[in-house]
Amino acid sequence: MFDVTDTPREGHRNPGAPGWRERVLRYKWALLALLLCQVGQVTASLLLPSFSADIIDTGISGEDVSAIRHFGALMGIAAGVQLVLSATAVFIGARVAYRIAESLRADVFAKVHSLALSQVQGFTVGSLITRCTNDVLQVQTMLNMGLTVIVIAPIMGIGGSIMAVRQDVQLSQLLLFSVPILALIIGVLTIRAIPLFQRMQKQLDGVNSILREQVQGIRVIRAYLQEARESTRFGAANTDLTGTALRSGRLMATMTPSLTAAMQLTSVALIWAGASRVRAAELEIGALIAFLSYVALILISVMMMGMMIVMLPRALVSARRITNLLRTPVDVGPPSAPKPLPPRSAGLHLCFQDVGFGYPGAEAMVIEDITFDLGPGEVLGVIGATGSGKSTILNLIARLDDPSTGRITLGGVDLRDIAQTDLSSRIGYVPQKSYLFSGTIADTLRLGNPEADEAALWRALEVAQAVDFVRALPEGLLSPVAQGGGNFSGGQRQRLAIARALACDAELFLFDDSFSALDQVTDHKLRTALRGAVREAATVIVSQRVASIRDADRILVVDKGRMVGLGPHDTLMQECPVYAETVRSQAQPEEDAA
Repeated sequence: MFDVTDTPREGHRNPGAPGWRERVLRYKWALLALLLCQVGQVTASLLLPSFSADIIDTGISGEDVSAIRHFGALMGIAAGVQLVLSATAVFIGARVAYRIAESLRADVFAKVHSLALSQVQGFTVGSLITRCTNDVLQVQTMLNMGLTVIVIAPIMGIGGSIMAVRQDVQLSQLLLFSVPILALIIGVLTIRAIPLFQRMQKQLDGVNSILREQVQGIRVIRAYLQEARESTRFGAANTDLTGTALRSGRLMATMTPSLTAAMQLTSVALIWAGASRVRAAELEIGALIAFLSYVALILISVMMMGMMIVMLPRALVSARRITNLLRTPVDVGPPSAPKPLPPRSAGLHLCFQDVGFGYPGAEAMVIEDITFDLGPGEVLGVIGATGSGKSTILNLIARLDDPSTGRITLGGVDLRDIAQTDLSSRIGYVPQKSYLFSGTIADTLRLGNPEADEAALWRALEVAQAVDFVRALPEGLLSPVAQGGGNFSGGQRQRLAIARALACDAELFLFDDSFSALDQVTDHKLRTALRGAVREAATVIVSQRVASIRDADRILVVDKGRMVGLGPHDTLMQECPVYAETVRSQAQPEEDAA
């Protein structure tokens, strides 16, 4: 029940993420100090009832003022020590819990960035966000409380039991009936709560995914007047989450009243039995008061454990989810012995050899038997219907995924043998969705080349046909960029994304349908300027528009994941029916418009 591990699918694990034991033992000296503080403060707490009994039985009953002063002073010292050590222990425990949570968030963040694109899609973005935020928070809260309670409760319970037995053995026997009942209540409720918390975390993933999707698609929702439908969809997921939370809350809410009732009944029984022994002169009144104080400490320790166990099931679920993510094998792992790429002066030669790719568990391959080569200064166009696998080809070149079959080489080196830093430094990539990070335009353009000077940025903007609208902005390159580039139009975002790739000074450029939001005039100007700017680099342009790739040195035609044609435009018009039909279908609207 208390195992926080989860078995991932086969593959190599991430060696950079420490296990829970290693993560906690990083703070072994702080934990040792915490242990000493807790032992000291519990010892002081256990001494207080004894001093109180001595004051009553020796000082008050014996009318010994000096005894009262002596034991009173000892009580004051013990209380002061308890206060200082307790505050120190709380501070150390909180600091350790927050540091562990900080390292967890950092490791989860790094893990997400190391996953292949297909793995990110498999987890879902909503689930990854929940694991990095809510799940880590649950573990942090549990640690913050647990590092205190897990030490103090056993010591207080055991120490209180020993001291209670020293005061009166006969009364202590009543505890043999009450403590097992308290333990049974805690155990039953915990076992029933764990499945509810597992379901609740999955439902929280769903709520986060729906909310994220609706925020990103707010324009489409409003354009199609789907507010009511999406509100109903979110409401259903929210209601399911609330229902599960209420069921788990009601279950755990019964723990405190149940424990309190058991503790009160124990106290009543002890007071009744103790009073009988006092009347029979078998027990002094001070000893009875001390005994009841020790019993209170024992029951408080049980209550503390109960409070911790209330939080434990949800924290365990969160810990398993974090562990599952951190132990997930990385499909696109770093090479064990990286091989260098040729020097920049030699250029890069890209080669696909019978490459195929399929998602794990899928019946059909996304692409199969893709073979081509591309040298420095050459342009390869890739065209095909929606869903034919065009973007997958670029994802494999950028090593967002690794091929399932075949081999991809760059400069004669297998992509899997190239360090990601070396690969990224030689590639300029424009994804299908032109996402811009918040900051300034200059920050955006320097994303792939932080050393690019202002002149290089303006050259990139000029080639991307973005220089006019950037110069028109009051702050120019220092103009702000909202998250996702929301303060720019679709065409402006595409041009800034193209300029960002050009500023990298790369040797291989990848354009994934990067001209789709541009009008034909701007598209033509950009492609003309691009030819001159990247004439020494290898370039791959994916597009659904023939006009964007017809001037390429060669065109790769993809249909349902298979290569059905490769060659220049004129050759394909004669030899590739799929390409010829695509050209005719796109030319017909232009003729009709004329």
